[in-house]
Amino acid sequence: MSLKCGIVGLPNVGKSTLFNCLSNAKAQSANFPFCTIEPNVGVISVPDDRLTKLVEMCDPRSTVPATVEIVDIAGLVKGASKGEGLGNKFLANIRETDAILHVLRCFDDDNVTHVDTTVDPVRDMEVINMELQLKDLETVESRLVKTSKAAKAGGDKSAKMQLAVLEAYKEALEQGRPARSVELEGKDEQKFARELFLLTDKPVLYVCNVDDASAVEGNEYVERVREAIKGENADLMIVAAKTESEIAELDTWEERKEFLNEIGLEESGVSRLIRAAYSLLDLQTYFTAGPDEVRAWTFIRGTKAPQAAGIIHTDFEKGFIRAEVIKYDDFVSLGSENAVKEAGKMAVEGKEYVVQDGDIMHFRFNV
Repeated sequence: MSLKCGIVGLPNVGKSTLFNCLSNAKAQSANFPFCTIEPNVGVISVPDDRLTKLVEMCDPRSTVPATVEIVDIAGLVKGASKGEGLGNKFLANIRETDAILHVLRCFDDDNVTHVDTTVDPVRDMEVINMELQLKDLETVESRLVKTSKAAKAGGDKSAKMQLAVLEAYKEALEQGRPARSVELEGKDEQKFARELFLLTDKPVLYVCNVDDASAVEGNEYVERVREAIKGENADLMIVAAKTESEIAELDTWEERKEFLNEIGLEESGVSRLIRAAYSLLDLQTYFTAGPDEVRAWTFIRGTKAPQAAGIIHTDFEKGFIRAEVIKYDDFVSLGSENAVKEAGKMAVEGKEYVVQDGDIMHFRFNV
């Protein structure tokens, strides 16, 4: 399952520094706009203590963690929706992602140039959001011309539904609200909305890049952002990208842990950010575990057993018979699959079973 999170923001807010901390790929990080011209892509392992525990218990020959793809996209400037700066490239790259990590500069540093000379994360956020909204409004208005004609003809019920969705989006965007603020209840409406690929309909996480001293509790800039995004259906987290880059350079886990303790953090911002990105995409994990391999499999929340089986191989879904399910806590507390069976804790589930985060699964199929 290839799902992407795009890192976006104005030039020089710390996007590439953060990307370098997240990934083994090394994006050029320099104190001038557009140092990232082509999108840098990194496949990031999702930190999961459950996987570590299963590996410890099963001692497998191989281990495969869950992953998320992170894309570092070139900095955007005012006028991008009309092609200013690298606007067209930016908008094309972000359209290909499934979620947005919006990095905001929430620190003062005279040595790092700001494109608007002063630090104001709310203004910066509004610049990018406005450009995305303008592009979405262009998309919606273009579709409205065609759809309104079909709806007025009277015989196309689907066109009427689409018209209502487009008008709701148009109203929101003209009011300066993102498309994701529009609530759509029906499955047909939601399906049509996905087909529009609106930029502001993507889930977003605002990443406040702060200085070392603000890494734990944030600062006034962060609070201003938190207040500004109320009601936007978006999350916020605090990361000190410069600090994270220093942590990434340490060789051992013990050194990193000691560094984190010194600054008052239980875990790195990078680990928290990766999990947040995973959650932002509404992803969960089930496991397969045995002496050959322990593996984390990524699925979208609400997936049923046959479709979860199909993530491993399409034949598993086509010929699905049943799923044998062990809860992670039962496996850990009882110590082995055999012990779980003997205790009567292994469940046999059919086609309507909704897979739960942390399930350890074995699929029976016939093709």
